[in-house]
Amino acid sequence: MMSDSRLNWLRLSMVRGIGPMLGNRLISACGNIEALWQMSTKELPPIDGMGPQLLTALKNSSRQQAEQLFRQCKTAQINLLCPDDTDWPPMLRSIDDAPLILFYRGNAERLSHQPMLAIVGARHASAEGKLLTRRWSRYFAERKLAIISGMAFGIDSSAHGGALEAHGITIAALGCGLQCLNEQQQRQVAAIAKNGCVISEFRPDQSARPAHFPRRNRLIAALAQATLVMEADIRSGSLITARHAASYGRDLFAVPGSVLSGNHEGCHQLIRDGAMLLEKAEQLLCEINYHEDGPDKHPHADKIYHAADKFEAEILTKMAGQAVHLDLLAETCSLTLPELSTILLRLELQGVIERLPGSRYVLAMELSNR
Repeated sequence: MMSDSRLNWLRLSMVRGIGPMLGNRLISACGNIEALWQMSTKELPPIDGMGPQLLTALKNSSRQQAEQLFRQCKTAQINLLCPDDTDWPPMLRSIDDAPLILFYRGNAERLSHQPMLAIVGARHASAEGKLLTRRWSRYFAERKLAIISGMAFGIDSSAHGGALEAHGITIAALGCGLQCLNEQQQRQVAAIAKNGCVISEFRPDQSARPAHFPRRNRLIAALAQATLVMEADIRSGSLITARHAASYGRDLFAVPGSVLSGNHEGCHQLIRDGAMLLEKAEQLLCEINYHEDGPDKHPHADKIYHAADKFEAEILTKMAGQAVHLDLLAETCSLTLPELSTILLRLELQGVIERLPGSRYVLAMELSNR
């Protein structure tokens, strides 16, 4: 059944022209959501931004329309969460522009999991950026951090994918309604909702619009204790997430990259502006002062690999810290392509290396110093 409180918040969220900031100020001035709807427009306290048109829109808002939307959500198996619910995330209570309502699929308790890390970046990310994101996300998820991102292509999808590989908790915040997703996105929602949660502050039938994504990004930043920007050019929307994280007083990290590519210009700007430069995933855990409790908390943690022979050792040494092309490996290691391909295939099957597009290879685990 729909609680009166949740229905009242839903009704407020449906008033055209009243967004999260104004809506929260209105509730604060009235005392609570019930008091708002009991007052006449003349009894409402004066609120900056509440002009005659908005007062009329508030007065004309329909409880029946809110009830109808709730029934539609129930039919579509979409749940609702409001600030009066016990599962409302504590991290949202400290910001002035918190959503008035959240639509979700999955486990709402996951929204309060701590620590939660936002991992964001470019849609058109490099293969290396997506690989590193998946690897680091898996590393963090294995250590019981919840991973939140925006379920977009590129870095976002890699972040969710890494957490799912670790059977960890991942949260997706959408820039559209939960019923405005294509078949592939619906599969993503189903996978994430099994052990996590997919949220949106937009009504289920609202399609994605440019203005929605900054709101989605501020929700990601608000829910997370820290935000990590993996790869972003200077125009990337992930910089909006970073700015919100900084304004909320959250920790902010950025991964540097080559100056020969524009893919990291946004990250470099964030670092110049004060974001912490991150070179290794374990650095982040130290910076947020996170320590695991007890042994065997991360069964899929990175392993140490011992090269089987001098050929493997030389090949792996060439890959240290970079992706290397097949032809360059053959030339520098003095091996024929058939000889090299046999060794690379063996290493790939063992999970020691990973193949990237364009016949390039990169290390997938730490090497022994011996």
